[in-house]
Amino acid sequence: MPGIELRNVFQVTAPPSAVLAHLSEPSSYVGLSPLVVAVREVRREPGQTRFVSVERFRFFGFLRYDNLIEVTLRPTGEGVEGEVDSPGGVRLGYRFGLAAHGAGTRVEDVLTVHATFGPVLRYAARKAREVQLARAGVLADRARTL
Repeated sequence: MPGIELRNVFQVTAPPSAVLAHLSEPSSYVGLSPLVVAVREVRREPGQTRFVSVERFRFFGFLRYDNLIEVTLRPTGEGVEGEVDSPGGVRLGYRFGLAAHGAGTRVEDVLTVHATFGPVLRYAARKAREVQLARAGVLADRARTL
């Protein structure tokens, strides 16, 4: 299955432990991605958490589509990683690498997007990149209160 890797590195003012705690909680992803409007069916298991994330897409300004995606979230010693299984044959692997940097945290946000068909892959990668760049700003804003 073809794939595209997307990488973004940015700084936030909170310490790595606070950022790790925030990114380890499914409810934190509501609004962290501009598309995610809700999380459901949170299942905590040893070493990982699984949940359903609701991505809301708008087309032409008035048509709404809620995409239910299965998310696996695994905190690691250096950050958070996991997988996303979306309808339409789109799969994502993600990793937030966290490292102390001054009084804050350096965040390396890496997404690997896979899809069966080229046009679907290009669309999914474009949307994933938009979300990835927006997420940096949202996390930086949230870090002030973590």
